Amino acid sequence: MKANYQRFSQAPLKKKDSWKKNPAVQYFISNSGILIALLSLIVFFALTTSTFMTTSNILNVLRQISINAIIAFGMTFTILITGIDLSVGSLLAASQVITIGLLFMGVPIVPALAGGVLIGGVLGLINGFVITKGKIPPFIVTLSMMIMARGLSYVLTGGRPMSFNNDVLSFIGNGYIGPIPVPVIIMIICLMLTSFLLNKTKFGRHVYAVGGNREAAKFSGIRISKIEMMVYTLSGLLAGLSGVILAARMSSAQPTSGSGFELDAIAAVVLGGTSFSGGIGKIGGVFIGALIIGVLNNGLNLLHVSSYWQMIIKGLVIVTAVYVDSLKKKKRR
Repeated sequence: MKANYQRFSQAPLKKKDSWKKNPAVQYFISNSGILIALLSLIVFFALTTSTFMTTSNILNVLRQISINAIIAFGMTFTILITGIDLSVGSLLAASQVITIGLLFMGVPIVPALAGGVLIGGVLGLINGFVITKGKIPPFIVTLSMMIMARGLSYVLTGGRPMSFNNDVLSFIGNGYIGPIPVPVIIMIICLMLTSFLLNKTKFGRHVYAVGGNREAAKFSGIRISKIEMMVYTLSGLLAGLSGVILAARMSSAQPTSGSGFELDAIAAVVLGGTSFSGGIGKIGGVFIGALIIGVLNNGLNLLHVSSYWQMIIKGLVIVTAVYVDSLKKKKRR
């Protein structure tokens, strides 16, 4: 009788708590700190500007963040293994230059776009190879690649912008599928693919293992050098894809493009809850981080805030959001 009473008395509790296992609920709980920061920004700019909440501006914000978000997805993998990729902005510029350059040479649009993405992957692979085989810190290697890839862009263009008009190229950068801009659709696809790769594959589990405890991962049979090379190649490919999208949006290649993009990508990753100590982070959180950066940039521009003050405000918001999120994590622990 006592056992039956305990069994039935506990059943309502299990039913009551079952909602916590819902993936959507877990996502909101785990990212509550940065979601509060994002919603606060949206409410503030909606109240202080008349155009922020218009459909055209919302779509414009999503289009603007697509490039930073795609780069940040790749940056997440490098930070998860306690690395970093400072070269992504320069890889974007090199990809942009290669894409437009191939079109100038008469290469068909599809191979030209593929070439732009692949050059990012090749340069990313070089990063990974030098880091793993040379045992050189990622900061130094990717800083060197940042300088070399930027120099390559200047050499190939002679320091001048290159323009090229193509209907397919323009559609990729400025077109719509239904009411959604094409760059936003590409960003969503990258979000889904990288999230699947990180959470549902052997490669993703190995990324977390290497970042969580490198020695334990080594003794468990994980080829750390292989994982590192794959991670930096992926980061380069996504930077290359961002370069192709930017080239499509502008119908041109600028050797100066992408300057400082690595900082916005790192900010989005950190805002998204990814730890610099490695092994902790989710792509979904990084996407919210990219949204915060995009909303902040757009709202401050609508308020005609000086770019000098924008840097100060952006830094304060990032610190505040990370602090709130860290408090939430401590409370859960």
